[in-house]
Amino acid sequence: MEPNNNGHGFGTAPVFLAAISTILGAILFLRFGYAVGSLGLWGTLLVILLGHAITIPTGLAIAEIATNLKVKGGGEYFIISRSFGLSIGGAIGLALAISQIISIAFYMIAFAEAFTPLFPYIEKEFDFTPDVRMISLPAAILLIIFILTKGASLGVKILWVVASILAVSLIFFFLGGNSPAEGGTHINLFDKIQDGDSFFIVFAIVFPGFTGMTAGVGLSGDLKDPAKSIPLGTLAATISGMLIYILVILKLYFNATPEELVNNQLIMSDISIWGPIIPIGLAAASLSSAIGSILIAPRTLQAIAMDGIFPFAGINNFLASGRGKENEPIKALFIVSAITIVFIIIGDINFVAKLISMFFMTTYGALCAISFLEHFAGNPSYRPTFRSKWYLSLIGAILSILIMLQMQPVYALLAFIVLYLTYRGIHSKNKDKQDLSTMFQNVLFQLTRKLHLEIQKRHETLPALSWRPSIITISNNTHKRLEAFSLTTWISDYYGFGSYYAYIQGFLEKENLDKVGIAKKELLKIVQSSNSSVFVNTVISPSFTSAIAQVIQISGFSGLKNNTLLLEFEQNHSKELDDVMIGYKMAEVVSFNLLILRTSGHNFGYKSTLDVWITSKDYNNANLMVLLSYIIKGYKDWTKTNIKIYVAFRKEEMKNEYNALTKVINDGRFFNYLHRNNNFVCCVNFKRWNFRVCFLGKISFHFWINLYHSSKYRH
Repeated sequence: MEPNNNGHGFGTAPVFLAAISTILGAILFLRFGYAVGSLGLWGTLLVILLGHAITIPTGLAIAEIATNLKVKGGGEYFIISRSFGLSIGGAIGLALAISQIISIAFYMIAFAEAFTPLFPYIEKEFDFTPDVRMISLPAAILLIIFILTKGASLGVKILWVVASILAVSLIFFFLGGNSPAEGGTHINLFDKIQDGDSFFIVFAIVFPGFTGMTAGVGLSGDLKDPAKSIPLGTLAATISGMLIYILVILKLYFNATPEELVNNQLIMSDISIWGPIIPIGLAAASLSSAIGSILIAPRTLQAIAMDGIFPFAGINNFLASGRGKENEPIKALFIVSAITIVFIIIGDINFVAKLISMFFMTTYGALCAISFLEHFAGNPSYRPTFRSKWYLSLIGAILSILIMLQMQPVYALLAFIVLYLTYRGIHSKNKDKQDLSTMFQNVLFQLTRKLHLEIQKRHETLPALSWRPSIITISNNTHKRLEAFSLTTWISDYYGFGSYYAYIQGFLEKENLDKVGIAKKELLKIVQSSNSSVFVNTVISPSFTSAIAQVIQISGFSGLKNNTLLLEFEQNHSKELDDVMIGYKMAEVVSFNLLILRTSGHNFGYKSTLDVWITSKDYNNANLMVLLSYIIKGYKDWTKTNIKIYVAFRKEEMKNEYNALTKVINDGRFFNYLHRNNNFVCCVNFKRWNFRVCFLGKISFHFWINLYHSSKYRH
């Protein structure tokens, strides 16, 4: 079920106002002085630059995705879920909703801090020490009632008033104090307090100020043209906020000592030409930020519920329902209000700030990751009118994760675990829906495509010393025996690439296509159960002979030409042997190596010995047999196998043949392996036949490259 996209039909201004009034909010007024005093000028500027190294790529990613999708209700959640799928989108969306709810509590606590200059007067006159919660809690309740009764439309109008107050308060601040040229407090660019908080602790406390850049995205369901308003409003607010942040830091640093900056959280009042304007600006900024979060958080919950993400249908139906034609999320607002009150009662502004940073960092990392992956997925349906740079998105995603681990590693790991468990829970209900795997499949497809084309451009075939099998196997007995499939798996597991084709006799007709679907499913089950890396497919052809002709002309999936054909026959089946002989001639025409497997129905036994038989007239094939033996031995089922090489020759030829075999092994690049493992033993003479036996490893099947009809060499 898609969220309602009618809403109030707002333009770009509410997006900008919601974002800029949150950016220039409580953190700016209450914690920038602490940051400058703790880290000094350069350290605080680094915080600003590092924070925007995350938020600017995120803003660009939002702008990009918003111009590709028809963004509906739910803002960031809608963008993530429609790009990553409902499973991971729902998990991140819930984290986002929680962070938005906690933000309301944070801003209301900050709102109460604006009244702390009155506390000494109250304590003196009434002999009573007030608590900030005595202001933040009633103010939050009144604000919630206001939004419930007046709705989002009036809330947006208030943003204009708040933005005006913010502008006036900042102008008064910049006009106050002294500049360095006029004899300001200090100009030592490295001044800071001794034993101040570490860089990442300060970063975690300050970062919620940067999160305001996405405040307007949550209004997506109430925007007339989200694809235009979200990018323009978000990026304008982000860049404007960064410039104002830098100017405020410079003003603070040159007009107060580090000790004053850390110990007086309303130091901006002392610098301003009219001190009271700063608490007024703080109250207005906090109130506007809280209004923005109250408008956005219920809409995120509503969009999540409309997608059926919550585990119970009753919860989804309750939260999804709205009021009036604008579909105001009234019921979701009740849930938001209850959670907000809990965090206001906690009352620790630094603790709440760290929680917000953790949740928002997760969301920003996901948004940047979406943009990065979409750049490489090559999805033809992804056509944004605005394009970010892939490396900016990658930087934003990586920095989000790294900084989370630096700020609060335990909380970060817990956040990842909770996200994963939530994802698994949602995925169990939505297995048939689009998921993260879809995007990764697109990325892998593009990467594989480019690598194959590059390999083909450079070398269509590998040099002789770098030869590796690119094997094609075709069988019309897959449902009866799997020996050929197993052998293909072993040969192609690590060193090469294997394609296994199940032959279906007939013409290219619909009824045969139905058989193809069934056969393909069976093949995929075999691949999964055996953990094979073989590519499986089917081929329809009037005869087995024509099927062989078809598959040996198919391009290699590894970017190289196919070079090997594997055929099988059952020893008591003369017809199968006739097909193999025809395949032998075809392989010779296209210069393929030919492997022929005689099956007996006993599979491959205990896999303890692999015997390689070589005749004195067959050294050309010996290289391939020795190399393939080594490749098979590398497979996990054959690691304890002994490879035995049997060479038949006359006694008087032993010395010459011994030297020839040694060369074969060396040319097959097998000698170093044998020498390293001390497995090259000796030659042994038998009574009836003069065999030279070199014990090199283990296997118990007989391996042919060519068929011999003479009984002298039949093994």
